[in-house]
Order: sequence, then C-alpha cells, then structure tokens
Amino acid sequence: MRIKPETKLGKWSIGLNLFFLITIIISIILVNGLRILSYDDSWWDVTVPIVFLASIVGFILGITAIRKNDHSILVYSSVVVGLLAILFIPLHSLFIND
Repeated sequence: MRIKPETKLGKWSIGLNLFFLITIIISIILVNGLRILSYDDSWWDVTVPIVFLASIVGFILGITAIRKNDHSILVYSSVVVGLLAILFIPLHSLFIND
C-alpha cells in the first residue's frame, strides 16, 4: 500500500480535507488560544459552511478515487476525515444547548 495517491481525485481529496483541517485548527487557535476572534462573529458563520462543504466534497472524491483503485494511506485518511465531518453535522445538533 502506498502513502501518496496517484490519481488526481485522490490528490484533490487530500487537498480539500487538509484545507478543512488547517482552517478549523487556525480558527480554534484564533478564538481559544489568542482570543482575537469570537465564535459569535459573522466570520464563523461564513467559514464553517465553506470548509465543511470542502470536506464533504473531499470525502466524495476520496471514495471515487478508492473505487478507481487508488489505495493509498492518505486517501483512506482523507475519507475518514470527511466521514467524521459528515457525522459531526447531525450529531452536533443533538448536543447544542441554546
């Protein structure tokens, strides 16, 4: 089993999910670590749908890449990240206390 993908779909899948992870990590650092931003600001309402959509597209591209015989570790990891993002959406709404 290879580490890096060979198909464009696999590379796009990894890129989109890396974009998702890096954006979420930077956002958490800016809010919780540096206290520069707040989750109540409008930037969060714009950022979250964009990065979650990127992760879902990355998930779909990863599944397609696996079906086209791109069996690399990073593509499987990308599919797992995308699946976790997809599961987060309905499960998070169960535990919101507004």
